[in-house]
This record gives sequence, structure tokens and C-alpha cells, in this order.
Amino acid sequence: MGFERIKEKVEDYLSKGKRIFTSSSFQTHSIPLLHIISKVDPSIPVYFLNTGYHFPETIEFRDQIVDQFQLNLIDLKPDTPKIMQLGPDGKLLFTSDPDHCCYLNKTQPMEKVLMHYDVWINGIRAEQNSFRSAMKEEEVAKYNVIRYHPMINWTNKEIFEYRKKYDLPEHPLEAKGYFSIGCEPCTRKLDLEMQDREARWFGLNKTECGLNTDLVNK
Repeated sequence: MGFERIKEKVEDYLSKGKRIFTSSSFQTHSIPLLHIISKVDPSIPVYFLNTGYHFPETIEFRDQIVDQFQLNLIDLKPDTPKIMQLGPDGKLLFTSDPDHCCYLNKTQPMEKVLMHYDVWINGIRAEQNSFRSAMKEEEVAKYNVIRYHPMINWTNKEIFEYRKKYDLPEHPLEAKGYFSIGCEPCTRKLDLEMQDREARWFGLNKTECGLNTDLVNK
């Protein structure tokens, strides 16, 4: 199911002296890639964008997976304090300008990380939305960093089968109807009329936070 291919690719990067990192939102579909990385080289840094808005269940699940896989977790927090993330109405930006909120809490911190690496292992998959379906296994990010998308062609079925094979856990909120889990203020349970990513920014006509649009060269 692609384990050997990913292993060979990562080992090839490392043999060429490439500085590698990955990032993860620690959702259920993220777990196979983290499991593979733990088997190939658990010293590879795993950045978690800690926006300060995550569900408590996400933080608990993250800690569980890090401990189980013995991952090299780096908790990445925004430089801009929440008191400076207010709109003209005095409310936090996620209520009035979610794109700028995502920029301050996700895109800006990750852009600084890119300056220190050569390869970004990114777990996006073509099935997730039309924008991602147009991306290739390798893309060029800012600062000429290679974005490596090892899971780009993995289906939901393959993710499930891999998890079943290795008895990997699922995010606790899935049992409550959440299948695309981001920041708590913006995330809703999935209903039959939604695509997965629509539940991530409910009612906002938004399916990306900037990590996969602003930080890729097109």
C-alpha cells in the first residue's frame, strides 16, 4: 500500500543530505503517514500548528499518538498574540476574517519553518477536494522547498485498510460525527449535504487555510 515507496523516497532525500520535516493536524486520516514516518525515521520533526483554538480532544489525541509512535513533536505557535488578533468590532478574527486568522495562526508560522528545511512531507490527498486533486506528488513551495505528497493518491478505503492492518486509533471526535477537524470555533459535524472540507469552516465558503495555497509556487 505504498509503504516501501515512501520509505525509499524519504531515505533518498536523507541520503542526499536534505533537511526534512513533516506537519500534521493529527486527524484520523493523518495517522497512517505518521506511522510510516515513525518506522522510517522517528527523528524527523513533526510540526503541529497549535493555533490555540483546537478541540481538547485533538490535543489529547496528538499526545497519545506522539507517545505511541515516539515522534519528534514540535509544537508550533503563532507569533501574534490573540489580543492582537481582533477585528474592527473588537472580536477575534475568526468571526470576521477567517482567512487572516488562518494566516496569522497557520500560514505565517509555517512559512518561517520552511526557511530551515529542504523537504516538507505533506499529507494532503487528492480525494479531499478539487484543489488538492490537481496537485502532484512533488511540488515546489516557498524558498524552493520540495513539498512531497506521499499520500496524494491514497483513497479513504486505503487509509481505513492501513489503519485496520496496524490497529491504529481514530480521533475521538469521529464517533461524534466530526470527520474534518480543525479549530473548534469553525468546525462543525458533517451532515449529508456537506463535503468533508466544508465542515472545517462551516458556512464560510472556505476549504483551505493557506498552507496549501500560499505556501506552494504555482
